[in-house]
Amino acid sequence: MQTIITDSLPRSQRGSLLIVAMLLSSIIALALGSYINLSITSLRMADRTFYNNAAMNLVEMGIEEAMWSYQDDLTSGTGWSTPVAWNTATGNTAKYTFSTFNFSGNVTGSTKVYVTDRTGLGASPLIIARSIITMPRGAPIEKWIEITLTKRSKFALGLVAKDSIRFSGTNATMDSWKSDPTGTGTPIIPYSAGVADDNGSIGSIDVSSTISVNNADIWGTAAVGGSSVSAIGVGPNGRVGPTGTPSGTLDPGSVSTDFTANLESVSSPSTGSTISAINSTTTLGAGTWRIPSITLNGTKILTITGNVVIINTARAGSTGIAVTGNGGIEMSEGATLQIYAESDINISGNGLLNPNSQPSSFQLWGTCTSAVPQNISIAGNGTLTGLCYAPNGDLTINGNGDVSGSFVANEIRVTGNANFHYDESLASLDTGNPYGISKWRELTSAADRALYSTLMNSF
Repeated sequence: MQTIITDSLPRSQRGSLLIVAMLLSSIIALALGSYINLSITSLRMADRTFYNNAAMNLVEMGIEEAMWSYQDDLTSGTGWSTPVAWNTATGNTAKYTFSTFNFSGNVTGSTKVYVTDRTGLGASPLIIARSIITMPRGAPIEKWIEITLTKRSKFALGLVAKDSIRFSGTNATMDSWKSDPTGTGTPIIPYSAGVADDNGSIGSIDVSSTISVNNADIWGTAAVGGSSVSAIGVGPNGRVGPTGTPSGTLDPGSVSTDFTANLESVSSPSTGSTISAINSTTTLGAGTWRIPSITLNGTKILTITGNVVIINTARAGSTGIAVTGNGGIEMSEGATLQIYAESDINISGNGLLNPNSQPSSFQLWGTCTSAVPQNISIAGNGTLTGLCYAPNGDLTINGNGDVSGSFVANEIRVTGNANFHYDESLASLDTGNPYGISKWRELTSAADRALYSTLMNSF
C-alpha cells in the first residue's frame, strides 16, 4: 500500500483538494442550514396547528359558558350575574371577555362572547364567540363561531311513545298545521283544509318499539328507536309519507330508525288551594286548585272559566278523574286548563269541549312515576283540542271527529276514526326544557366576520 503525502503533491493538486473540501463543506453547510430551516418551519407549523386547536377549544369554552348562563337564568334568575358578571347594560344583550389564558412560550389567549337575547324571549337567540391566540411570531390565530338557539319542546312531534304506537281505526288520518304561524300569539289560526300540511310526525323511542299504522293515513313521517324500518307496519289501505303517497306504502324518505328523545318525568306544582271533590255540576274559576277527585256522570258538567290549574291529589293506581255518560268538561272561550295527576284518568262521555283554536289551551300532565303505568283515556265525539304529556302513562285516544294537538306517553293507542292534526307551533312551546343548538356555524370568511367585527371589537 502506498501512502500519499500531500506535502509531496504538486501545488496545483493541493489547491484542487482544498477547493473540493471547501465545496463539500459548503454543500454540507447548505444542507444543514436547509434542514434546520425546515425543522424550524415545521416546528412553527406544528405550533400553529396546536394553537389552532387551542383557539377552537377557547371559543367553544365561551359558548358553553353562555349556554350555562342561559339555562341557569331560566331556573335561578342569576345566570348572567354568577359565577361571572356579564355586561348586561345594553338592552337585552350580554357580553363578556374571558382572559387572559397563558400558554408556554409567551403565548396568550382570550375569548369574547356576545349574546343577542339573554332572556330568551325571542324565537332564535344568537351566541357569537371569538377567540384570539397571540403568538410571539406571526399573525394571531382567531376562531369565530355563531350559534343559533331554540327552545326544546316536549311536543316536537304529533305522537311520541316510549314503547309503541298503534292505530286500530279504519279511517284515521294524521296531518299538521300551525296555529301560531308568526310565533307571536297573533293571529291564532284554527285548523282547516286550507292550512293543512304533511308534517304529521310520529315516533317511538325504545330499540324494541313498534309503530302499527295499519290502515291509517299518516301524512308526515314515522320513526322508531330500533335499527329496522320493519318495526313500522302499514296495512293495505294505510300509508306514511307526503301528500299523495299511495296506499299500502311507507315512503322511504319519510320513515327512519334510531329515533331518540328525552322524556323526563314531571312534578305537580306544590301550591294551590285545597277544595273538596267535584261530583256535581260546577263552575271553576281562575286559580290553582288541589282536588282529591272529579267524578262527572249523568249530565254533570264542570265549566272552566279563566286560567285554571287542577292538581288531582288521588294516589297512583286509583281513578282520580272520571267523566262518563253525558257528563263533560267544558272550557269557556279564552279559558285555559292544566291538569296534573298521577292517578288514572278517564275523560269520555261528552269528553272535553275546548272551543279554543290553540291546543296549548288544554294541557294534561301525567306525573306518575310508579312501576305500574298510569292509564289515561281521552275520548271526543266532536272536536278534541289539547295536549298530553305522560311519559309513564298508557294513553288511549278514542275520537270520531277532529283531534288536534300533541300527545306523549309510554304507549299510545288510537282506537277511533279521528282526523288527527298535529299543531307544529307546539314545537316551540316553552315547557321548561333547556335550550338546544339548532344551528352551528364557524365564521371563516372576512365577509362573515364583518357582520360582527365592529361589535366584537367594542369590548
